[in-house]
Parts: sequence; C-alpha cells; structure tokens
Amino acid sequence: MNFLNLNTQTNKLKPQVGRLLIAEPFLSDPNFARSVILICEHNEEGTIGFALNRTTELTLGDLLPELYTQLKVYQGGPVQMDTLHMIHRIPKILDGNELNNGVFWGGSYEALQEAIMNKACKPTDIRLFIGYSGWSPGQLERELLENSWIVADMSVDILFETEPENVWKQAISLLGHDYAYLANMPTNPQLN
Repeated sequence: MNFLNLNTQTNKLKPQVGRLLIAEPFLSDPNFARSVILICEHNEEGTIGFALNRTTELTLGDLLPELYTQLKVYQGGPVQMDTLHMIHRIPKILDGNELNNGVFWGGSYEALQEAIMNKACKPTDIRLFIGYSGWSPGQLERELLENSWIVADMSVDILFETEPENVWKQAISLLGHDYAYLANMPTNPQLN
C-alpha cells in the first residue's frame, strides 16, 4: 500500500536517460527498497538503469584478475548478474556513451586497465556494476502511476562523491523542500 501522494510538480518529470529514479520510502521490493537508479536507457523497448546505492563485497580484481584493483563493484540490479558495466566521467580515457552532465555509460576495459596502471583515474571517476535494473515496455510507467518511484534530475555528486548509505537521502534532498520530510521517514512507518 502506498501512503504518499507524490504527485507534485517535481514528480512531473518524465523518466529519461540521465535522470534518477528514487524509490518511494515504503517500497517493499527488497531489490529496490530505498534505491536510487540512474536511467541509462529508456525507449519503446523498456528501461535499463543501475542502482547507485547497492554495495557488494566484490572488487574489480575479484572479477577480472588481470585488472587487479580494489575498485568497488556495486550491484546495479537483479538482472543479468553475470554482466559488468561501468559509469564514469573520464570519456577521454574510457570512451562510452554520454548520459548527461559529462557522465558516460560503457567504455573500454583495456583502456581502464591502462588508466589504472598509469594512475590516470581515481576511484571517484568511475562506478562499476554487476547486473542492472530493467523494466519491460510500459512497466516503469505503471510503477510511476502507482507512486513507487520519484523521477529527479541527476546530480554528479550523488553518483560519484556520495557514500552508498547516504545516496537515497541525498537524492531526496534534490527534490526540494516539499520532499524533505521523506528523508527521515522510517522504513516501516508502523515502527514509528
């Protein structure tokens, strides 16, 4: 059951590449509770994005020993957990497709290896994800009508500079004063 009426001017934003999906406070799906998703693809075939605040114990060195590094790997979502994706802000080094505001999706792992060896990138320049979050055609729109998600413009600071445990609250703060109360809501309102 949804207890919130999120239909304000801020929530009138439509999902599009480079925007964020912020889970409403009481979303009970364990894959998406208090998640913030960066939308990387949104078209008639569906939507793909990456959860910015789902950590794992993995590092890039665990997955690709030839790229031995302690770069953290996040869980992008529950779909295709055998895939590795990168979001970054160093296109001159890694290439990729621009999403918004100098943020890129994809790129060359060989170039990443070289950048790591040459110390040409910092951990705050890149986010790595196993798996992704995906919606079939029309599914995300239905979830938006149910007020499961709030759409917001992306903040590069949230993506690269904010610790995962603070991402959801920081994303809520992007929505402005009308949404400030959400940041401190308990996960289960009955425990309040």
